[in-house]
Amino acid sequence: MVKRTKIVWRWQSFNSLGGAEVHEMIALRESVFVVEQICAYQEADKYDLIAHHLFSRDQEHRLIAYARVLPPGTKHPEPSIGRVIVEPSARGKQLGKQTLKRCIDFCTEYYPRYDVQLSAQTSVVEFYGAEGFVSRGTPYDDAGIQHQDMVRLWS
Repeated sequence: MVKRTKIVWRWQSFNSLGGAEVHEMIALRESVFVVEQICAYQEADKYDLIAHHLFSRDQEHRLIAYARVLPPGTKHPEPSIGRVIVEPSARGKQLGKQTLKRCIDFCTEYYPRYDVQLSAQTSVVEFYGAEGFVSRGTPYDDAGIQHQDMVRLWS
């Protein structure tokens, strides 16, 4: 018999987060984006305060996936998806794809008729391309890691 894991997804504004949730969010992002990827940069930023945060938790209430969506006119003219992350022990279960799809659905519902922007590490451009994102511009260095701007057209 295959054991099924119940996953709970929840969107939250920064103001609705408790201190422990903020700590958990930052800790996960730093553990992957700063420590695992050996990239020293200021991970927490001013955009956290206005972002829509997506939390995915397993049945033990552990944070296993996360992403954020920024409203149009915040960082880019269109809404943007960022900080898409899956906790290392939860990888290989399509959680990254599920997280991205939920972000796309959020943008479609709350920001209809907008394209959706993201900045992808070049190593995962194909991952985003599979969900309809196309490269925009040329790759660039962001804190020592090559990135590519990508957009998903609303039509």
